[in-house]
This record gives sequence, C-alpha cells and structure tokens, in this order.
Amino acid sequence: MPHNNSHKSLDDVHESVHVYKGKSRFKRIISFVGPAYLISVGYMDPGNWATDLAGGSAFGYTLLWVLLMSNLMALLLQSLSARLGIVRGRDLAQANRETYPKRMNYVLYFLAEIAIAACDLAEVLGMAIGLNLLFGIDLIWGVLISFVDTFLLLYLQKLGMRKMELFIVGTIALIGGCFLIEMFLAKPDMVQVAKGFIPSLPNGAALYIAIGIIGATVMPHNLYLHSALVQTRKIPRDSESIKKAIKYNFIDSAVALNMAFFVNAAILILAASVFHKNGLHQVADLEDAYHLLGGMLGTAWASKLFAIALILAGQSSTITGTLAGQIVMEGYLRLRISPLLRRLITRLLAIVPAILVILWAGESKVGELLIFSQVILSMQLAFAVIPLIHVVSDKQKMGEFAIKPTVIVLSWLIAIIIALLNFKLVYEEVTTWIKEFDNIFLTIFLLTMSLGLLVLLMMTVFYPLLMKHKPVAIEVHANFEDLTFNAADKFSKILLALDFSPSDEKVINQVLRIGNTGGQFLLTHVVESATVKYTGAITDDFEARNDLLQLEKYVSFLREKGFEVSYELTYNDRVEAIKNLVERESVDLLIVGSHGHTGLKDIVFGETVNKLRHAVKIPVLIAQ
Repeated sequence: MPHNNSHKSLDDVHESVHVYKGKSRFKRIISFVGPAYLISVGYMDPGNWATDLAGGSAFGYTLLWVLLMSNLMALLLQSLSARLGIVRGRDLAQANRETYPKRMNYVLYFLAEIAIAACDLAEVLGMAIGLNLLFGIDLIWGVLISFVDTFLLLYLQKLGMRKMELFIVGTIALIGGCFLIEMFLAKPDMVQVAKGFIPSLPNGAALYIAIGIIGATVMPHNLYLHSALVQTRKIPRDSESIKKAIKYNFIDSAVALNMAFFVNAAILILAASVFHKNGLHQVADLEDAYHLLGGMLGTAWASKLFAIALILAGQSSTITGTLAGQIVMEGYLRLRISPLLRRLITRLLAIVPAILVILWAGESKVGELLIFSQVILSMQLAFAVIPLIHVVSDKQKMGEFAIKPTVIVLSWLIAIIIALLNFKLVYEEVTTWIKEFDNIFLTIFLLTMSLGLLVLLMMTVFYPLLMKHKPVAIEVHANFEDLTFNAADKFSKILLALDFSPSDEKVINQVLRIGNTGGQFLLTHVVESATVKYTGAITDDFEARNDLLQLEKYVSFLREKGFEVSYELTYNDRVEAIKNLVERESVDLLIVGSHGHTGLKDIVFGETVNKLRHAVKIPVLIAQ
C-alpha cells in the first residue's frame, strides 16, 4: 500500500531500522521491538505515582482493577496510533493537519504543546524530588540539574534509534528491578492482590481516586509519538507485510505496556501492603512515601530504591516528551528546528514554572504543581484520542486496514469515558480554584476557557463527520499544474570559497563539471591570521601574502582551462566576509567545500557551511 513520505515524521530516523526478513519469527518480532518501550515510560512517569500511592494507601488492593482497565484502554489506543503510522506513513499531527481546518489545527497544536510542557514539568519535578530525597539536594537545584539531560537526548539521537531504544529498555528494567526488590521486602498478601482485580468501588472517594488513576494513565503526547516511532522500521509496502507489522507492533505494545502496568501496580501494592496495612490511609506525597518506607520495612534500601526509581522514571520520560514536541511542531506547522533548540524550548517551558513556584510559594507547593500538570494533561487528552479514532476508522484513507465496527464502538466508548472522567477532574479543579481565589477576573477567564474547550471538543467530534466527503484543502505544496516553468537563466557570476584544504579539490571539480558557460568565476579565500583577528582589518602579513600566492595558483589553473576568472582575498570572519562579497559582486551561485568535521570539531573550528546557507540569499552548492 503506497504512502506519501514527502514530509517524513522524525526524518533523521525515518525507516532507519531494517526489519529482519528471515525465517526466524522470534528475530522478526525482535526487529520491531522498541517504539512501544519509549511509549511505556510515559505511563510510569512521576505524574502517575501520586494517584497510585493515594489509591493504595486509602483503599488497599481494591483499585488494582482500575489500573488494569486503564492499561487495556491504553493498549487499544496505542495500537490505533501504531496502525496509523504503519499504514499511512503519517503521525497523528500530520493526519490532523489533513483532516481539520487550518485555524483549528493551530489551536490543536497549541494544546498539544501545553500538554507536552505539562508532562515535562511532571518529569522535572519528579527527578528533582528524587534527587532531593536521595542526596538532600534542594529542589530548585534539582530542577536546574534536570536541564543537563537536554544534552543526553542529543547524544542518544546521534547514536541512532536502536541505541536510544536500548537505553530506554535498560532504564525500564532498572525501575522494574527496584520495585521487584520493594515487593520482596513488603511481602504483599497475594490473595488480596488477586481480589483487587475484581471490580468494586467502596465509596465516592474511591471513585474520585479511580478517575485520577485513569486520567493520569493515558498520555496525549504518546499518541502523537507512537504514530511516528513505528515509522522508524523500514517495511515493504505490500498488504501482507503491513499486516505483519501491525501484528508485531501490537505484541511490542502489549509487552511494553504490561511492564508499565507492573510498575504502577507495584507502587499501589507497595502503598497497600506498607501504608494501608498499618493504618496510614492518607499517604499521597512522594516525600511522605520515601520517609515512611525505610522505617516501616526495616531497611534504608527501601527508601533509596524508591528514590532511584523516581529519578530513572523522570529521566527516561523526558526523552519521549522532546521527541513528541518535535513531532507536533513539524506535523502541525511544517516547522523544523534544530533538536538542541527544540529540547531547550521544551525544558525551559517546564523549568521556568517550577522555579517560579519554588521561589514564590516554597517547596511545599511542589506537590500541588505536580497535580496541576496532570490536570493540564487531562484537558488535552480528548483532543488527541478523538481525531485518532476518526482517522483510523476512515476506509477512504486506511483502505482494508481501517478498524472494524466492533473496534470503532469500543474505541468511542473509551473516548467517551476518558473525556467524561477528565472533564470531571478539570471541572472539580476549576471549581476549587474559583472558590479559593475568589477573583471575578479569574472566574471569567476560567469559565471562558472551559466554554472554548467544550466548543473545540464538539468541533473535533463532528467536523470530520460533516466534511467526510469534502476534502480539506491542505496548504503543503502548490499543485504541479499551477507552477510555471521558464528556461533557466545561466549563472553570470559564480563565487568559489576556498579554504586551502583537501575540500578545494571538490570545489574545483564542481567547476570543471559545470564547464565554461560564458559566466565569470570569482575566487576568494578568507584570511584569518592573528593580525587580522587582532585588528579586524586588511593586513599584509606573511600569512596574507602566502594566501594570495596560493589563490593565484588556482586562478592560473582555471584560466588555462579557458575560464574567465577573477579573485579577491577577504578578511577576518568567514561567514560575514563571504556574505558581503556575494552582495557586493552580485554573485548568482556560491560553491563551497564541505569541511568534513562534525560534533565537537564544529564547536572548535566553526560551522561555516551551515551558517552560510542561512546568511546568503542565493543558491549554495556544497561540494561533497
């Protein structure tokens, strides 16, 4: 089944992993393993821990069935997200751009960015709390330390997709190992654990916590992320291969999300067997759990393992949040920025609110900020789930891979449950804020925002149904028929930027390939001697005279070949000097050699080529 990859999701890793095509079924499955593990860390991030602790300490093992139900709901939704990416080669943001009108997409993008920032905020706070508990580091310093993992993600991306997936799998294994030891120390009542999977709600308070568990489980950014990550696998586009890819990704999702379920269930079981059993029914703060665990289980390792798992959960979740941010920005806006800048923006959106709250209200308000981040996520969730169901149930776009009627009904039922529960949570929080602050302007603002979200929700549900037979105009490219092609003008002046390195050979070879078209070639070299660096002006020192002689050799060679050539030395800053020469001499084409270094050398020696591309307004030919 063909699909359009003119705008690839996560372009740098798109179809970068080749799937195994041999006879071994196990190896085939292993080649698909990975994307769901990056998703699963979002289901065990620090934002989920508070609801698990509250449920276990207040009601023992009773709410384990809620966790299981949430996990099954998440599995269905993530499988739909994976199906979208595999079949259509689109992530959810790209699919929404094709489904909804332009202005509505801007709003959906804005909500998605807020959700990602809220998720990152929970992870920053979780990591900071973990560092505070384990090492006694002040929360504000813990928040600032979390900024360092910005560069960890960039390093992992350079290593490749499989290395990143391996890192996440290792982190999940460590988190699971921590809680496995905690389970051994806590010695839970396995009979009561089994009974916890029988649905029951003792009272209204249990219902409230159950709503919190469900609301905190499914993460909206994971639906965007999964639809992109499955596209890292290079698969044949025939029907049978797509069916197998959907099947193997479902297996990957089932195993990975079950690991996330184990972690969440372990937190709830730990709270039930340690706190609830001993009459402590109000433990919901991470700090309280940490301080109580060591004393009640008789070993300091119980507390330390809890903090280590918390740090690991916060650390691993930040990676997926950044990737999701990249996906929604590129998918909705067609805007691609550098990974470093994207990471800095995401992390600053989380760190700044955390620091402001700590400085203004004190560390005691961090728990409330953590809850606030979950409310923000709850507000966004329906706006990711509903469009996803619309897209994967559309036979016109999905063909034979559109979901079956029974799955459609089940998906909509889950969407309704999630929307109602999350809006109930949001309603209760907004009502609390209105009563607490008692400010007419805040009340008007919150009510207006709530009404706006309700209208947007209705549009999200009904717009694709009303416009099913009327395709949305997608402003991606102009139609081929609308383009006008004229005979191309020849380049009248071509600038060759030489740096007297082996890359000059590539530049001159490009000139020989172009041939003598009657245009003029201008050769330049930027003098960067110590004198120039000091004075910032033209110099006649030894290096400049030597550079001039070298440049004249190139000129003589090209003149012998019949080219019309002039030359000029330029000075000091490479990019600025070449840019000024391009503008002054009305150059039509710039040819430069690739410098051949990356990473640390770019920082040491500079990154001329990339900066030049953005500095000049003419075509740039990079001789490789």
